[in-house]
Amino acid sequence: MQNRMLPYMLLLPATIFLLVFFVYPFTLVAWQAFATDEGELTTKYINKMASHWKFEKALTYTLVLALVIVPIQLALSLLMATLVSSMKRGRDLILYIWTIPLGISDLAAGIIWLAIFEQTGFLNSLLYSTGMIAEPITFLGYQDKGTIFLAVVLAEIWRATAIMLVILVAGMGLIPKEYYEAAQVYGANSWQTFTKVTLPLLKPSLQTALILRVILAFEVFAVVAALGGTNLPVLMGEVYNRQFVLQDNHTAAAFAMLILLISIISTVFFMWSLRTPKGASI
Repeated sequence: MQNRMLPYMLLLPATIFLLVFFVYPFTLVAWQAFATDEGELTTKYINKMASHWKFEKALTYTLVLALVIVPIQLALSLLMATLVSSMKRGRDLILYIWTIPLGISDLAAGIIWLAIFEQTGFLNSLLYSTGMIAEPITFLGYQDKGTIFLAVVLAEIWRATAIMLVILVAGMGLIPKEYYEAAQVYGANSWQTFTKVTLPLLKPSLQTALILRVILAFEVFAVVAALGGTNLPVLMGEVYNRQFVLQDNHTAAAFAMLILLISIISTVFFMWSLRTPKGASI
């Protein structure tokens, strides 16, 4: 009897944690999104969210940012992980340097890149000192949404690529060397080894890295707020604005539920598209 109950007892703390810190808050947010203060079920807050003039822009910018940032980060992290895994000396030092941005908060990263792009920032100073411009350029002005978008993309790539890098380096470390030795015996070149050996066996790590990074991409806020303020609306920014500025917690909950829905859809997609065939193992 004790042996049968042991697995459930070991899972109990994690189950309680999920119930208290995920299921309960999720239930409260869902109730706020679909119920009035009097307890009546309604969709008026969903309709209010969808009919607001900022909704389409916030949704579009959030999705486009994810579609631009995540593929670039995936390519960079794969390249960086491959380089790190192939190094015989200095591997730990290089990995440490590349993961330094992990210790920087979203807001701090945004402020760092604001110091680069603002009128008195590093980029204007560099261009002026080299004689390329006669006066400072306003990169992050109200009308410069393209530049703000580019600045956010650069800041996010610099800040969060290391998240995927760490997961992929760990995944590559689990691939047995025998597979690579067999590829060499059969005359496979570097690209063939990468596509036929590394990528297929890296699927579980790719799945985890992509799910985590895409979910975080949908929640981008602090970097956008630092670089663009309200000039570049995103879904998480609307959650903050509704909850703390306008004190409209019902509509804020509706935005939060939308972010959760998009995150669930993306998670299911990556779990399905990067699933490991049954019975397959490294």
